[in-house]
Amino acid sequence: MSTFPVAILAGGLATRLRPITEKIPKAMVELNGEPFIAHQLRLLKSRGLDRVVICAWYRGELIREYVHDGAPFGLRVDYSFDGELPLGTGGAIQRALPLLGPTFFVLYGDSYLPCDYQAVQAGFTHSGCLGLMTVFRNQGRWDTSNVEYSAGQIRRYEKKMSTPAMQYIDYGLGLFQAQAFAGFPGDSAFDLAAVYQALLEQKQLAGYEVAERFYEIGSFEGLEELRGLLRDQKSRPHIVDHPK
Repeated sequence: MSTFPVAILAGGLATRLRPITEKIPKAMVELNGEPFIAHQLRLLKSRGLDRVVICAWYRGELIREYVHDGAPFGLRVDYSFDGELPLGTGGAIQRALPLLGPTFFVLYGDSYLPCDYQAVQAGFTHSGCLGLMTVFRNQGRWDTSNVEYSAGQIRRYEKKMSTPAMQYIDYGLGLFQAQAFAGFPGDSAFDLAAVYQALLEQKQLAGYEVAERFYEIGSFEGLEELRGLLRDQKSRPHIVDHPK
């Protein structure tokens, strides 16, 4: 199955990682001798993806100088820059639509998600919806749960207010048809959560449960946890985390 392109949202200021990120973007934070983006791109390649659009803003030129056109990772990589002011996660995707085409994945730039991307894509294609949110049965363990999900359906999604029925969390990987962004003004700042909410209200948001837990570098604790995972993977060569 041919995989869709993936947009990586890498435009944030990463204030929680200061002072490390005072002069570099989060994607360039070092993990086990390499910038995080190197580990993220190799993971995507190992899962069968071959096309990436990096949505950047703060010090985004440093990401482009390191990754170039993606050839060192066996990928084709393009770039979409917000401009003078940040556009938010939703606005950044909207600006990148000409590079992404009609259907695409969206991945947060601080997320390391070792799931089956092709299975997620198949689930999205089968749903016929404009968008899909992957969810993980978090039960408040690794972050605040924010999704009510049952019988294969997303019942409620709230980033700012959790309820006892929220046993799942937005895993950090989405799939969209470009049409999902049609109702939002161009070159304006908005959050991707607003797109998810609009699709949920329109009954155009599919859900897909993944079994593999998520990792992130949005905090110092997350950085150390992922460093440990990557060290463990390197010591166990049967775990695939490199391009074929």
